[in-house]
Amino acid sequence: MRGMLHGSSFLDVFVLLHVLGPSLIFSISVNTPAELHASKGDTVTLSCTFTSSSRPTSKMSIDWSYRPQSGGPPLTFFHFSSRAFLPLEGQFSGRILWQGSPARGGASISLVNATLKDNGTYTCSVRNPPDVHGSPTSHTVLTVTPKAPSLRFSDVAILLVFIILPSTVITLILIGRMLCPTKQHSQSKVYRSPIEVTEGEEYGIDPPGAKVKRATCCDLYLMDSEDEYYNFKKNPPMHDGFAESQC
Repeated sequence: MRGMLHGSSFLDVFVLLHVLGPSLIFSISVNTPAELHASKGDTVTLSCTFTSSSRPTSKMSIDWSYRPQSGGPPLTFFHFSSRAFLPLEGQFSGRILWQGSPARGGASISLVNATLKDNGTYTCSVRNPPDVHGSPTSHTVLTVTPKAPSLRFSDVAILLVFIILPSTVITLILIGRMLCPTKQHSQSKVYRSPIEVTEGEEYGIDPPGAKVKRATCCDLYLMDSEDEYYNFKKNPPMHDGFAESQC
């Protein structure tokens, strides 16, 4: 009876090792980021790493495939087997760079000059016989968006020269005038009516601080002429035949 139980237990263990043994001993795991975001025109690195229980050999192969965002069958555009086979035609022609290092578990590639048409799901598949179990594939969803407009140096220079700089100069001028108003020099002489006099003028006294102008010969002559004319108007001659002289 004990022999039968012992034989049954050994058989169960043998079956269990036979079923799970390959997955525990010969397995491979591939990892990629779930999502990637990029702007139009960027260079995008499609990262892919793998771990394998066996050392990479010449039989190892790596494939990258693409499924459009709109749907459809996947398209394999990159293959590695001892060396990289880059796409020579189609959507990815001339835009794929091999960045992997299989000996270190790297299977990454770069997508140059990303476009909006590149939106979709990218799948990295790694095979390294005898590792045939585990998770040999992994998926990444790439989203490419239009690049946000940015100011170039020339645009900033034009804006600075034609808008900001003149506005700054005008503002400084206005502030200067507000803080330091220009002093308006009053005229030394203003018009006054014949009967309007200032203090001291009726006595022939100049106001304090006033500059006294020296009379010239011409001024004295004109003053004498005015006095004679005033006296003539006040006391005109009584005899006939007198004619007023004109200068």
